[in-house]
Amino acid sequence: MTEELCIRKARLDDGGFVFATKKQAFREYVEHVWGWDESRQRELHNTRFAKHDFRIIRIRGIDVGFFATSNTSEALRLHQLFILPEYQGRGIGSACMTRIVNRANIAKKPVMLQVLKINARAAAFYQRIGFDVAGTISATST
Repeated sequence: MTEELCIRKARLDDGGFVFATKKQAFREYVEHVWGWDESRQRELHNTRFAKHDFRIIRIRGIDVGFFATSNTSEALRLHQLFILPEYQGRGIGSACMTRIVNRANIAKKPVMLQVLKINARAAAFYQRIGFDVAGTISATST
């Protein structure tokens, strides 16, 4: 699958796909922690889409997910990595993380990310690919 993986920079017209993908892949966790408020989620999406470096993940010419990163002086921060549910479990997230980690290694920076405590699947994924739990924080916003 990874030989068919293509990652491209998101364009302005990708905003709808990015929001819809987050909603499909992450809504249940947001609902559990904060409740899903559609207008609030769109507002957060618009702010983040303008601020972070969004990349669209494609397999065989089909958009299947996205990730968003930013660089700080200390680290490469992974803000979001979402794969459409029907494409999860195929190694796509691992392949994307390999590229993200390689980019951070070139810059001689660690990769930092956060996972909701209730998202055990994501926590297990990141631990399986070598990430350690560095601490926990209280959830304040989505």
